[in-house]
Amino acid sequence: MFKFHQMKHIFEILDKMRCLRKRSTVSFLGVLVIFLLFMNLYIEDSYVLEGDKQLIRETSTHQLNSERYVHTFKDLSNFSGAINVTYRYLAATPLQRKRYLTIGLSSVKRKKGNYLLETIKSIFEQSSYEELKEISVVVHLADFNSSWRDAMVQDITQKFAHHIIAGRLMVIHAPEEYYPILDGLKRNYNDPEDRVKFRSKQNVDYAFLLNFCANTSDYYVMLEDDVRCSKNFLTAIKKVIASLEGTYWVTLEFSKLGYIGKLYHSHDLPRLAHFLLMFYQEMPCDWLLTHFRGLLAQKNVIRFKPSLFQHMGYYSSYKGTENKLKDDDFEEESFDIPDNPPASLYTNMNVFENYEASKAYSSVDEYFWGKPPSTGDVFVIVFENPIIIKKIKVNTG
Repeated sequence: MFKFHQMKHIFEILDKMRCLRKRSTVSFLGVLVIFLLFMNLYIEDSYVLEGDKQLIRETSTHQLNSERYVHTFKDLSNFSGAINVTYRYLAATPLQRKRYLTIGLSSVKRKKGNYLLETIKSIFEQSSYEELKEISVVVHLADFNSSWRDAMVQDITQKFAHHIIAGRLMVIHAPEEYYPILDGLKRNYNDPEDRVKFRSKQNVDYAFLLNFCANTSDYYVMLEDDVRCSKNFLTAIKKVIASLEGTYWVTLEFSKLGYIGKLYHSHDLPRLAHFLLMFYQEMPCDWLLTHFRGLLAQKNVIRFKPSLFQHMGYYSSYKGTENKLKDDDFEEESFDIPDNPPASLYTNMNVFENYEASKAYSSVDEYFWGKPPSTGDVFVIVFENPIIIKKIKVNTG
């Protein structure tokens, strides 16, 4: 339940806002919208990160410019509903059925380099025929330059026509008219104005992409447009999801770089889309994703090794600057990820600090740490359902 003292704190903020006569009506409405978001995101759990509460407090005290925010706020009365956007279908056939996983990419024109086609190629080439039946790829060409979009659509349709016809690949565009104002935004963190505009638009690009993908599959993974995939990455992802059955999670991470390889339940996409749109000018997308995870009560990062996706771009989409970041946990072959069935674990060994027995069985990068064992000590795994064990692997260090 939403804690009374948290509600009281928000009402105190609203009361102070009413006392400031110079605040506009739109300013008050903006704070009210943030209050509704705060309640909506916390309704499922009472846990709140202190940093996330501070983010809401700080944002709620900002002076809201009516012309800048009216477009952003007008559709946020229902945070689980779709954002009202009419998309342009640049290359697509109707999706015949809901898939297991949607892979979302957003792309804009770069000053140097273009990696989008190689990224799409990697997704399809690294998937088996059976895996292809369970995925859909949605590419949001988010640049406002129509000539560039037309050229990219032509290249994509020439190289991947059979995937488009099969309903595995859709190329969309959200028209510029649906975007909030991107000029004259706040220069948080003393970023230059052009960088603020770039990252703010990028947040909106992804918000519209998430909004589109909310009903296309059971799960959604976010990629950048300059990524290489590991072989059979979908099978690895399915193993991980199966191993977490019955466990609450918001975000699973299959790369340690930025927002590459972030996986979500599709039912969370509408709220995430609204969240990115509401705070689009506050901070970069990967920071907002971290706050969203905390607001939905996932305290710790859940990241898996080896990483399934690798950054391959050399030139950044921002100004064409060099970007040599690599994920050193990436492996081209990802079959080492275990598919541990649900089980309970017990040991009579003395446990060091909080490194309990269950951490030895987790798919996450963690471990059991026991004090020196002695004769008669045991480590017991009790499966929830009868299984036939084909292979056991024990890692020690």
